[in-house]
Amino acid sequence: MCYDIKASLEGQLAKAKKDQDYVAVEEILEKLIPFTDLPIHHASGFSHPDLLIYTDRSPNFPEVATWGLVPFWVHDEEQRKKIWNSTLNARGETIFEKPAFKTAAHNNRCIIYIDGFYEHHHFKGKTYPFFVHRKNNEPMALAGLWSECENNEGGTSITFTIVTTKGNSLMAKIHNNPKLKEARMPLILTHGRIDQWVSPIAQNTIEKLIESYTDDELEAYTVRRLRGKEYLGNVKEISQPFEYAELEFNNQEY
Repeated sequence: MCYDIKASLEGQLAKAKKDQDYVAVEEILEKLIPFTDLPIHHASGFSHPDLLIYTDRSPNFPEVATWGLVPFWVHDEEQRKKIWNSTLNARGETIFEKPAFKTAAHNNRCIIYIDGFYEHHHFKGKTYPFFVHRKNNEPMALAGLWSECENNEGGTSITFTIVTTKGNSLMAKIHNNPKLKEARMPLILTHGRIDQWVSPIAQNTIEKLIESYTDDELEAYTVRRLRGKEYLGNVKEISQPFEYAELEFNNQEY
């Protein structure tokens, strides 16, 4: 699963900067960023933040989108509110089967650049949040699906979901929720697969892209609480290392 993320302004601009498209960088800063919730040091998908995504119709210039996919066939606010808390994630194994995702899986795929994600570890009846990121601190390119739907202003809005897959061995250690059959993680795309995900490719090719990301390039450490009275909010300190004495392992083991 992936319900909590960190997405800095720098991370979301990484693609345009890497392409040395400085005109795009300026346009993004001036025309798009004011309509997002960036920078996001921590945000829960259930708060439905607005950030940038790179869609298959615009793979080189991002669009502002809200987390929580609302299918095109949803036409009223009540139905929208009912569905979007259940579409924050899309299981990669079933995206071509679920009514909310199957059209987008074929035609509307996107990339979401984030700095990392948070996952909760269960220990003696309590949960402890970990921050998972790339060892080189470069942004992660997550696979997503997007949809365009009607909004209250008579126009359209873009929404998205993050595709998930089976967790790797790192996530098996951290994501140990006893209610789940297996550990999960967001579908992180390697550099060579980013362009593929937003290209017109066949279903069987897409299915081959849905696999766990290697452990070797990821690391994790515990952070302060993301829920309840101890939660600091969307501040820089929230993603910094914080150790819990009662845990039976040290952060460096991950």
